[in-house]
Formats: sequence, C-alpha cells, structure tokens
Amino acid sequence: MTSVVPDRRRTLFGLGAGNAMEWFDWNVYATFASFFAAQFFNAHSAVSALLSTLAVFAVGFAARPVGGWVFGWIADRKGRQLAMSLTVAIAAAGSLVIGLSPTYGQIGVWASVILVVARLAQGLAHGGELPSAQTYIAEVAPPARRGLWSSLIYFSGTCGVLVGTLLGAVLSGVLTHEQMLSYGWRIPFILGGVFGIYSLYVRLRMRETEVFQASKKDAAKDKGQIWQTIKQNPKLLAQVVGLTVGATVIYYMWAVAAPSYAITVRGVAPTGALWAGVFANVVFLIALPLWGMLSDRIGRKPVLFIAIAGLLVLSFPLNAMVGHEAWQLFVAMSIALVFMAGFSSIGPAVYAEIFPTRIRAVGVGVPYSIAVAAFGGTAPYLQTLFAGNGHPSLFVIYGIVLMVISALVVFTLPETRGVDLREKAETADRAVTGSGA
Repeated sequence: MTSVVPDRRRTLFGLGAGNAMEWFDWNVYATFASFFAAQFFNAHSAVSALLSTLAVFAVGFAARPVGGWVFGWIADRKGRQLAMSLTVAIAAAGSLVIGLSPTYGQIGVWASVILVVARLAQGLAHGGELPSAQTYIAEVAPPARRGLWSSLIYFSGTCGVLVGTLLGAVLSGVLTHEQMLSYGWRIPFILGGVFGIYSLYVRLRMRETEVFQASKKDAAKDKGQIWQTIKQNPKLLAQVVGLTVGATVIYYMWAVAAPSYAITVRGVAPTGALWAGVFANVVFLIALPLWGMLSDRIGRKPVLFIAIAGLLVLSFPLNAMVGHEAWQLFVAMSIALVFMAGFSSIGPAVYAEIFPTRIRAVGVGVPYSIAVAAFGGTAPYLQTLFAGNGHPSLFVIYGIVLMVISALVVFTLPETRGVDLREKAETADRAVTGSGA
C-alpha cells in the first residue's frame, strides 16, 4: 500500500503539471500578443502581415486535429505515456523558441516564420495532449472514482490559464510598457518552457496504464486493427462531435470570451472585467471535482442532463445579467461555469468509457479536435459579429441549438459509471477479431 500511494501522487502530478503547462502556453500567447506582435511582424510587409494572420487566427487551431490524429495514433499503438511525454516536450520546445527567438528587426521575416512554426508545434501538441491525457487518467483511475479523477484535466488546465493571466497582470504592473515590449513578454514563454522540461522529466517516470498493457499484445497481432475498429464505430465518432459542439461553444463563450465581450459590447471597465473572469474561473475550479464525485454516485448521464438543462434554461437570463458592472459579469460567469463544470469534469471519463481500448485516444482526439477547432475556435468571433450587428441574441440561440444537439446525443449513450475498462477492452477486441475472421 505504501508504494501505491506515492505512485498515484506521481501520476496525478505528472498529468496535472504537464496539462497545466500546455494550457498555460496556449493562454499566454493571447495574453501577451499585444506586447510581442511588433517584435515578430512588420506592418508594412505583406508577407509578414499574412504570416501574422495565419499565426494568430489559423495555425494553432488548424493544427489541433492533426495533433489529435498523430498523437492519438501513437497513444493507441505505442502507449499513452509516450504520447503524453512527446506532447509536453514539443509544447515546451515551442514555448522556448518563442521566448528566445530573434526579433523582426534582427532577422527580418524569418522571425515571423519562427513564430508560425513554434505556434504550429504548440497546436499539434495541444491537440495531442487532451486525448492522450484524458485516456490515461480514465484508465489509471479506480473505476468507482473515475469521475472525480477525470476532473483533473480541466482543473489543471484552468490552473494553467489562471497562472498565465495573473502573470500578465503582475508583469504589466511591475514593468514599464517599454520594458514589456523589450523583454517582459519573453518571461512567460521561457518560464513555460522550463516548467515544460520539468513536466517532461516527471512524465518519463510515469508508468504505462495496465489497461493499455493488457490490450497491447492483441493489438500487435494486427497492425491494421486500429483503422478497422475506427471504421466499424462511426457512431462513436459522431457521438464525440455531438457531445463536444455544445460544450465547447458554451465554454469559450463564458470561460474565455466573456470578459472581452463585456468590455467591448457592454462597456465594463477592463480591469474589473478581467478580475471578474479570474474569480469566476476559481468558482469553476471548485465545482469541477464536486461534479466528478456526484457522477461517481448517481451516474454520468444524470450529471450531463443536469448541466445541459441548467445551461439551456439560464442562457438568456445570464446573457441579460451582464450589464455595465464587473460584479454582474462575475455572477453571470460563475453561474454559467458551475453548470459548465458538470460537462467538463466528467468529459474525459465519458469519452473513455464509450470507446474500445485500441482506439480510445485517436477515436476521441480527432473528432474532438475538429469540433473544438470548428465550433470553439469560431465562438468568440461569432459572438462579437452578432453583437456588432445588433443581434447578440442570435449567438445565444446558436449556443442553445448546439446544446440541444449535445442533449440528444446524451440520450444515445449507455450509462458507463464504474465500467471496467479492461473488460470493455477484452470484449471489443473479441468482437473485432470475430468480425475480421
């Protein structure tokens, strides 16, 4: 028993630290973009301007589905621990490259190229991190506590986002604007890279999951069975997309874009809006493990239905609640994120519990990343577009429609609370072997 507890602690820390670092890297790019943009791009150069557009708006999200495919395949063929180690190593390298890169004034357009390549690497890593880490945590968690353990994914990720936001507030308060433009923007990227190297060290010491080890022998007999199993389970891929489209839009709407929306559309003071966002995400952190524990007691489907129902009923009232004061934004965000936590906390468990072991990572990673890129990546833009045209309610309706789709998908899911993933793997493997005979 004494050796099991430290091993579990190392597992949870390795998962949480690496995941937090990748979310930190993803967030600080947006947080510090206004300080380093002039260091990488020349406004008078058409080539540099194009690279800037690709880097900021396209490369990161476009790379995520590719990362989900590549690292999902590695996780299902070579192991979850290897895939997670590679994603954190690539993310750390991308962060260090940005933090140490020469500027446009030193090497010209090559600075823009370096930034695009580094951001591409981070997008690939982030797209591969979530399915690999979600699969790992679901497979190592005790079946009776898998809901609670799976909440670590968004808990650690949100911690990374909050640290990046707070670091931005601290540095901009301590350093002058000229110092931020000169070298201050490099600090978060270098810190992210260094912490990423440490996270890599921790992950290299983590053990492979027993569920994957048990299925590895059978999987090695037929290298084509991963793709065969994927083709035989199109319903599972569609369920991942259907579950994700509603949740990702609502998450980006309230956890990511709400402060900017409140500042630009509702006229909330920037400092107050940003702090409202920070404290609302703290409420989100508190709610995550509570929903996870509840799902371990009453089931995954009831928790998903409660979360969806709350978001559907409160969508218009919460949107109307966001007025001209920061406290109104905080209250609206907190309520929305409490219900959103019901979805986010158990998502990794739900995804893992419906898939066979041999396609669990790639089967989740590809459709999940596509849905996030297509719907989550465009959510802030659509929200601002509708509001700018005088129809903010259209975006609320858009989110409601997608949440209804997610609710319909939940009806199609089996209740998987406490399912033994090893037995599920053996059953699925026998089915595939039999169908291919």
